[in-house]
Amino acid sequence: MESTKTEEPFLRHVEKDVLIPKLMREKAKERCADQVQAFNHCCKESGFLMVMKCREENAALKECLTKHYTDPTFFEECKQEYIQEKLEFERTGIPAKNRKEKLPTSM
Repeated sequence: MESTKTEEPFLRHVEKDVLIPKLMREKAKERCADQVQAFNHCCKESGFLMVMKCREENAALKECLTKHYTDPTFFEECKQEYIQEKLEFERTGIPAKNRKEKLPTSM
C-alpha cells in the first residue's frame, strides 16, 4: 500500500520538548510584539514598582503568549519550520543562523 503523505523525519525528545517550543516562544514574542513592547515600556517607567504597576500589561502579555503556546496549529507550523531548517542543515552542513547572516549582497 503506497502512502501519498510524505513521511516526517524522526524527531528526538529534545527536539519535540525543547527546540520546537523554543522556536514557538521566539515566534510568539514576534506575534505578541505590541504586548511585549507595552510590558517593557511599563517596566522601564516603573523601576522597582514594576511588579505592582505593570500587572495589566503582564496579564495581557501572558494571555497573548499562552494563546500561541496552546494552539496546535501554531505548534504544527513551528514543527514544520524546524523540520525544514533541520533538513537544510543536513543537506548543506550550515546552521540556519549562519545561512541568514551570510546572504550575498548586490553591488
